[in-house]
Amino acid sequence: MSCAWLNPNCRIGLIVGTGSNACYVERLENVELWDSDFNNPKQVIINTEWGAFGDNGCLDFIMTKYDNEIDRTSLNPKKQLFEKMISGMYMGELARLVIVKLTNDGALFRGQGSENLFKPGNFFTKYISEIESDKTGEFNNCRQVLEELCLVDITDQDCRDVRYICEVISKRAAQLSAAGVACLLNRMNEKSVVVAVDGSVYRFHPHFHNMMTETIESLVLPDITFDLMLSEDGSGRGAALVAAVASRSR
Repeated sequence: MSCAWLNPNCRIGLIVGTGSNACYVERLENVELWDSDFNNPKQVIINTEWGAFGDNGCLDFIMTKYDNEIDRTSLNPKKQLFEKMISGMYMGELARLVIVKLTNDGALFRGQGSENLFKPGNFFTKYISEIESDKTGEFNNCRQVLEELCLVDITDQDCRDVRYICEVISKRAAQLSAAGVACLLNRMNEKSVVVAVDGSVYRFHPHFHNMMTETIESLVLPDITFDLMLSEDGSGRGAALVAAVASRSR
């Protein structure tokens, strides 16, 4: 709503933060459960609750052993599987599980981990954004993160490997998010659409926007154009706009 107030072509809303969800504008004739009037503009906003995508097993073929571990130890096993693969609540822990596995295998830190590294939840998702913010060939942020985890005698190769792990996890999250957006764009089949995006992962990760854009471009129908627009104060301004419209329509 906040972005639609600024740009009337806004037809999709997405959040990639602690959790993830999306909504879009659908034609009333496609909404089987609609039981109100069919007056203009004959469209309604649909909350997809796409974080729950995959609960029926359709994502099992792309889930890794690390995803399964995240799900098994979560507060809601077998639920919100799509969200667990892309949102900020889980990305850091996914990275930690991979790092721990490679450390135990002797491929990282000469096999010498730390109590902080081995403690679940200690590799924050913000670490991924910080590590990927380092310039190519530089590891200042990476070393700072690893030192916070009480790891010692860190080599440049350790830093390269940790950064690569972070890049793989964030790229997968961006591509999965983008695939969902592309599906909505193709379903709506409108020629020009603005996608409002909010959430800490999208807002603070240095490459998330570009990775999403590149993936959407590869999946969307060729005659559809789109723009990802950062939502500013969606909770405040958006809620105020909804309240104003509701008040006016009484």
